[in-house]
Amino acid sequence: MTNFEILKCHGSGNDFIMVDVTRLDSRCAVDWSAFARVACDRTTGIGSDGVLLVVSNDEGIYGMDMLNPDGTHAEMCGNGIRCVARLAHERGYLSQGVLTSGGRTFATRCAEPIAEGIGAFAVDIPITTSSRSFGFLGEGERCVGEVIENLDANLRFTALTLGNPHIVAAVDKIDMALLEQLGERVKGLKREFPDGVNVSLYEVLSPTSIFVATYERGAGITLSCGTAMTASATAAALLGYITKGEHIEVFNRGGKVACSTSIEGGDIVTTLEGNATFEWWGEASFDGEALHYDIKRHTGEAERWLRFVEELHKKL
Repeated sequence: MTNFEILKCHGSGNDFIMVDVTRLDSRCAVDWSAFARVACDRTTGIGSDGVLLVVSNDEGIYGMDMLNPDGTHAEMCGNGIRCVARLAHERGYLSQGVLTSGGRTFATRCAEPIAEGIGAFAVDIPITTSSRSFGFLGEGERCVGEVIENLDANLRFTALTLGNPHIVAAVDKIDMALLEQLGERVKGLKREFPDGVNVSLYEVLSPTSIFVATYERGAGITLSCGTAMTASATAAALLGYITKGEHIEVFNRGGKVACSTSIEGGDIVTTLEGNATFEWWGEASFDGEALHYDIKRHTGEAERWLRFVEELHKKL
């Protein structure tokens, strides 16, 4: 078995194992889906919400390939791509200022620090309101603040595609048990959601702040989901709950990010800004079944982030 470098990182509490595949010897053949299933297990593996692979294409553009804990590929991950953007920036991969994910290209850049010692990165995410991932919509139709009858008769959802599909609904107070029920329920709605879907509930705290909780496709409930927070901020802007174009604070159980939504005609782009925290560097080997890893160096960044989140939650 060949050893390879691993990095444990997180964006807003959404944690990942990152591997820079571009630095691996071509003879290092790894079944990355199997690696994700073993490594993400929080009981027997390293424990994480997914695996981030840093890759590059024939044009020399770097990108992200994300795997969920069940080994499936995710087209996009807002928290994950910020972590990849930081590594790409530090290793000189961001000369063109873009990263690819799921066949799309995303502009990325350094952002203002969230707090002292907590650096941040930004990504511009183009968003569409129609997609083949929403089987309950006809050609050209959209769902913005509408009931999805087979899912829930009371909630009004907005369906958005950010590379991956999302449905989000505004509520007076987030009910985590209801969120889990919705996340499990959509798995059985194959006609409505042929590719699966991420489900979020959000509370509008003020015209410039919301709180979001998410059931992620392929992962379940996580501390946060970057594209879900982006989708929720976008839906709130489309519905007039928050001010479009403004810098919006988006809180979650893992911390917070910031979003700003630009809507020009039919074009929607929301910028997501947030931390890209590196927890530790290590080394791993994997033969398709057995995983061995050693932590070589802790960065101290995780502790700074936890102190920040503790203070943040005291104010909410």
